[in-house]
Amino acid sequence: MKLHLKLAAGLAVIALGLLPALAGATSYQPEYTPEHPPHPEAPKGHAYGYYCKGFSKKHVQGQKGTPFSQCVHSMKVADHNSQVSARKACKQFKGQKHVPHGDKGTPFSRCIKGVNQMRREQTGTVTASVVVS
Repeated sequence: MKLHLKLAAGLAVIALGLLPALAGATSYQPEYTPEHPPHPEAPKGHAYGYYCKGFSKKHVQGQKGTPFSQCVHSMKVADHNSQVSARKACKQFKGQKHVPHGDKGTPFSRCIKGVNQMRREQTGTVTASVVVS
């Protein structure tokens, strides 16, 4: 093989070897930008069950519905009638004792906290939601 053919073949191999390195230096793809930026604050308008997260969903014999469904009903009553106080909306939990598995507060106090949190979020005085457990 002639010398100039060897030289041309060697240069072609070197050029093909450098091509991927040079191509990686500049990006030809547009930068990805999401259509909707992430929300800076918590979403508003939670369902009633959001404020009753700590309540049991197991049925208790002798009671109408589960403690969770009773709490959801209390939230609905308080939401539809602003004249009803949180104490009045949660009256079915009054007199219940602390739950032995370590929840903070009685079911009555947790229901009242949930009603108050819901009302604060509706009026816009709270920017981030607080989980009631």
